[in-house]
Amino acid sequence: MTDNQTVQACIDAWTQSIESISELLAALPTDSWNRATECPGWSVRDVVSHVIAVESELLGDPRPIHSLPRDLRHVTTEFARYVELPVDKRRCHTPIELTSELDYIVIRRSRALRDSRYEPGDLVRTPAGPLARDLPYWALLRERVLDVWVHEQDLRRAIGVPGNLASPAALITRDLLLEGLPKAVARLAGAPAGTVVSFDVTGEVEFLRTVRVDADGRGTLDERVSLAPGVQFTMDWETYARLACGRGRPGPVKAEGDQELAARVLANFALTP
Repeated sequence: MTDNQTVQACIDAWTQSIESISELLAALPTDSWNRATECPGWSVRDVVSHVIAVESELLGDPRPIHSLPRDLRHVTTEFARYVELPVDKRRCHTPIELTSELDYIVIRRSRALRDSRYEPGDLVRTPAGPLARDLPYWALLRERVLDVWVHEQDLRRAIGVPGNLASPAALITRDLLLEGLPKAVARLAGAPAGTVVSFDVTGEVEFLRTVRVDADGRGTLDERVSLAPGVQFTMDWETYARLACGRGRPGPVKAEGDQELAARVLANFALTP
């Protein structure tokens, strides 16, 4: 796939996922907006507000002027404060106001993406406050696909409406999460040189991947089957995605082999901030 094709694939996947969020919200009863999600401290309305805020910032809209309360226990870092501010600002908004704002943001962002003059390799600043960095345009779009799809799934689990687990956005998310798997195993979990850790993922999105740690302690990822891995993980796709995105410890996760290493890998599996 060329870089231009990657850009278009990301735009199409983002569009499908964020429009799915709009469709979910259109039929959502008012009392469901306050349901808790797996994002610490965030309700359904808060997740929607976050999606709006990030897309708004990408459009160049000014961040709201607002003072955060001091008693938000889930806000423990500067990045968390940055993300929380536009969310807290919208906590007084009604569901109708939020759905209207989301629909308008989708229209504006879709137009901006369609009319963009960025080349795939042009560097663009990410909307992440203290964690902001410059990424190629195609990579920024891929990260937006991941963020929107992950939050779509947060909303679906909170309101009990599963779906889109094998959507185009899900496949892009899978590829992006897999890129971080060697880091999780080799560096974060501290797997020793020579270690082999396999992941057999089933369900809506199936794949088999193996991380191999070389003599210098670096991890590499491949699709080769290992007959005797140090650890063999088996789980379904939704569980894999939830673990990789820091959504608690869902199950079931089957781990065969070195149980101490398996526990370290699971403890360091989350790759999103």
